[in-house]
Amino acid sequence: MSELLVLDDLRAGYGAAVVIPGLSMSLAEGEALAVLGRNGVGKTTLLDSIIGVTRHMGGSLRLAGRELAGLSPERRAAAGIGWVPQERNIFRSLTVEENLTATARRGRWDLAAVYALFPRLQERRRHMGNQLSGGEQQMLAVGRALMLNPKVLLLDEPTEGLAPIIIEQLLAAIRRINREEGIATIIVEQHARKVLRVTDRALILDRGTIVHAAPSAALLADPAALEAHLGVVERRAAPA
Repeated sequence: MSELLVLDDLRAGYGAAVVIPGLSMSLAEGEALAVLGRNGVGKTTLLDSIIGVTRHMGGSLRLAGRELAGLSPERRAAAGIGWVPQERNIFRSLTVEENLTATARRGRWDLAAVYALFPRLQERRRHMGNQLSGGEQQMLAVGRALMLNPKVLLLDEPTEGLAPIIIEQLLAAIRRINREEGIATIIVEQHARKVLRVTDRALILDRGTIVHAAPSAALLADPAALEAHLGVVERRAAPA
């Protein structure tokens, strides 16, 4: 697979604060990447830097060979960056269908495709954004990002605050988006074990720097690395 998104010595932050001090990574076409780490280590800032809402301080950011550094968030979205923020940011005074079509671009992902992925949204298509449950709002946020027909989909803590059954449904949908539709995906997530099951590769950040990189399956099978970098302790069965 060829490289789709490439960060080369990217330096970024907010104001005078440097949060990403020089990060290099790449994402292949159709690949799913998990970005893990403890709170406050720069995971969201990394996504913010890709979408263009941080201060760019140096380095290169290329999508399909096109340099994005210096472009506005709107132009990056037009170039193929789709974003599902942690806050979801749906339009609460618009209906589900109005949310989906407000910023849509022509392509594979239209209303029919989004409703096929999330039938619940079709059932609720006339409801206002503020009438939806948390899980429905997250489905809507993902569907709205897909309606931009992106090359890369960025998801920031997509399972936060959701019930376990909704988490499983959402992760299954994300896996389908990646595996069946071929959309390259970067997922920032606290539930390491869950997200490692639906991604190809994982990076662990600390202070805006990659401190561990491995195939997702290998990291999932490495409890020592999970505990050392993420504080994830392996559950052991109680003695009989």
